[in-house]
Amino acid sequence: MRARTRLFAILVAVAFVVPATARQAVTKYVRYSMGGGAATYGILEGDTIRELKGDLFADPLVSSPTPTGRRVKLAEVRLLPPCDPKKVIAVGLNYKSHLGTQQPAAYPGLFAKYPTSLIAHGDDIVIPPDAKNVHYEGELVLVIGKRAKNVSVANAKAHVFGVTAGNDVSERDWQRADLQWFRAKATDTFGPLGPAIVTGLNYDDLLLETRLNGEVVQSQRTKDLIFNTATIVSYVSRYVTLEPGDVIFTGTPGTTRAFKAGDVIEVEIEGVGVLRNKAVQGS
Repeated sequence: MRARTRLFAILVAVAFVVPATARQAVTKYVRYSMGGGAATYGILEGDTIRELKGDLFADPLVSSPTPTGRRVKLAEVRLLPPCDPKKVIAVGLNYKSHLGTQQPAAYPGLFAKYPTSLIAHGDDIVIPPDAKNVHYEGELVLVIGKRAKNVSVANAKAHVFGVTAGNDVSERDWQRADLQWFRAKATDTFGPLGPAIVTGLNYDDLLLETRLNGEVVQSQRTKDLIFNTATIVSYVSRYVTLEPGDVIFTGTPGTTRAFKAGDVIEVEIEGVGVLRNKAVQGS
């Protein structure tokens, strides 16, 4: 048993330093709590979670998460946002289908959300009382696994731990009227994320689909990103140091429309799973 545990720890450590394109095995990591307890990481296998001890984003050369031997049912836990980032960065206008009549920019257009905007799969999106035009934006989200500062495009993927699904909820009236997108993009609950962080996929060719009350309203492959994942990470790292656990929303495809209290928004990414959240009216 000890030998197996040691081998698993080595494999998890290697996952942090080997680029996603070089890995074949697909692994789904979740962050959860039981009975209101502390946040715990685990590996999702079907409807069962294998519990891990330790921080998924610790330096693998110092400390790596190890299996505890405990297994819990997914239905028995409360999923949390799959990581706890210090920074939430987003790219705008990154699919031609979302540009309308605009021409693509020469570099990724960036803005920031806040960690307090993040909610988990199954949590409610709360529409503020004065918000009248709130839209969904289904997106692929990159999760950083290794510190990145001034990294090249060629080396950028080595700094990506995995990907998850995100919904860059946006209040369009505020987005147009305000000096910055502070409340339009970063209001509490405007950043659904999850359900899992997945490694071992080809992040640059995954199907992204958004559904509003079961109706498909966005559908496009990530190969159609104007700026691909490596370019985004490299560009961001020129100006901001990316730390393990930080996340980058990569942009939304197609057109969006407003949703209202009672609506259910699902963002599904091939190989990742379905992020589902219901909208409720705030007071």
